Amino acid sequence: MTAERTAAATFLVAIALSFPSAALAQEAAPEKSAASDKSVLPVVVSGFVHAEWTVFRQTSQEEVNSDGTSLNEDRFVLRRARLRARADHGYTHGVVEIEANTVRELQVRPVNVEASFKYPESRPALDPEVDQRALPLENWFMVTAGLFRSPFGFEANEGTLRRPFLEQSTMSAAFFPGQFDLGVRVTGGFSVVNYSLGIMNGSPIGQRTFAGLDPNKSKDLLLRVGAAGDVTDKIRIEGGVSALTGRGFHAGRPATSDRLVWRDLNEDTVVDPIELQSISGSAAEPSATFKRFAVGADLRVFVKFPVLGELQVRGEIIRASNLDRGLIVADPVASAHDLRELGYYIGVSQEVTRFAQVGFRYDRYNPDADASEREPFALVPRDLTYSTASFMVAARMPFARLVAQYDLRRNALGRDVAGAPTTLADDSFTLRAEVRF
Repeated sequence: MTAERTAAATFLVAIALSFPSAALAQEAAPEKSAASDKSVLPVVVSGFVHAEWTVFRQTSQEEVNSDGTSLNEDRFVLRRARLRARADHGYTHGVVEIEANTVRELQVRPVNVEASFKYPESRPALDPEVDQRALPLENWFMVTAGLFRSPFGFEANEGTLRRPFLEQSTMSAAFFPGQFDLGVRVTGGFSVVNYSLGIMNGSPIGQRTFAGLDPNKSKDLLLRVGAAGDVTDKIRIEGGVSALTGRGFHAGRPATSDRLVWRDLNEDTVVDPIELQSISGSAAEPSATFKRFAVGADLRVFVKFPVLGELQVRGEIIRASNLDRGLIVADPVASAHDLRELGYYIGVSQEVTRFAQVGFRYDRYNPDADASEREPFALVPRDLTYSTASFMVAARMPFARLVAQYDLRRNALGRDVAGAPTTLADDSFTLRAEVRF
């Protein structure tokens, strides 16, 4: 009992002595917190969710392709869910943005990571998800390194939340799949003139091959010079010209050895001499690079109508060579000719008060103007043009949208029962719920 009483007394003394320590710690806590707050940069956290239901798509099939991926498009899709953290502290600016989606499979990846120096320090850093038209005109510049949108034209550099339509046009999705690429960029402005110069890997994160990587040491050089200004207090015009030059990559293949193949032609499971065939091996093919370039022009006009809202008219045209990286991947080494590509879109959207919006866009894209195929006794040209007419209507709230879009797609990749080229119908109707936070 004596030992138990001694232990109890020791425990009570320890509790009593702890109260002054706790009080002192509590008094010191505000000073420590205040001191630490001064060393922590203010971070702005935001994000959004795009959840979709493809009600129907004409090319959807309850089947899988050769690599095992599903061909069913009539499904619910998490198009993108992004969480974004930004810190703007004087001359420096940083962004980290993470995305999750189920477009092809469940995927979590970084999409926008920027480390920037800007001048002057008082100017807010450019944020493609925020309308920058309200910023005052002044001389400024910003140098950015990391993963960011390709500085070419309007759509390739347009924020996802600012785009009235669900996705990029066919042309933009082919040239700049996924929009984001790794590199270094200089952006700036002088009065009404603005410019962007980027040195990029040339492998956007949505590319069909080597996505987000760089298989060759050559870098793409991108340049856009434009102007933006208010004609009146109701009309604003933005436009510019863009250029790109770089080198693409053709993957080689290893050497193969001679092989002996048995084809059981009569299906009797017995090896007959006539069923044996030798296939000669092939020498290794080294990888190669090829030139690619693009030039483009873009224009947007904004008109504010009383009560009704803003009318936006947009258009863009791009002439390119060997640049397709998202639709029909350009490979002039394999095709034995340079692929001349041409695409454009024209779109219009109108606010119907602040609660609704309607829009229409037509885009057309030809991935190979010199495409041809062999028919009996002749080599004939073939049209590979894609065209899409999109009709959009949206209900809007301060931090949310519900969008319904019908896409009338046509392309010449279809085949009829005789195997001849024909127009392939690929219409779709999609509903999207968007919530921002």
